[in-house]
Amino acid sequence: MNAETAQLSSRSREHPLNEVVFLSVAEVAAVMRISKMTVYRLVHSGHLPAIRVGRSFRVPEAAVHEYLRECFGEVPSDV
Repeated sequence: MNAETAQLSSRSREHPLNEVVFLSVAEVAAVMRISKMTVYRLVHSGHLPAIRVGRSFRVPEAAVHEYLRECFGEVPSDV
């Protein structure tokens, strides 16, 4: 089990999988207002946890909000 999988496993214990919302790379890019390539870089560097589904990645929505909180402080709840 690698570090990304371990992080996702610990988060899945906090929220049952049927409650976890996963976003595509394009959706993450739109939310964060960055390019898809930047999202891929964040995923590959381990800064943004993701799971691989076939040939694509899915990022837990909560992980995106947590990343933004860590980088920029508290994110408004309506984002």
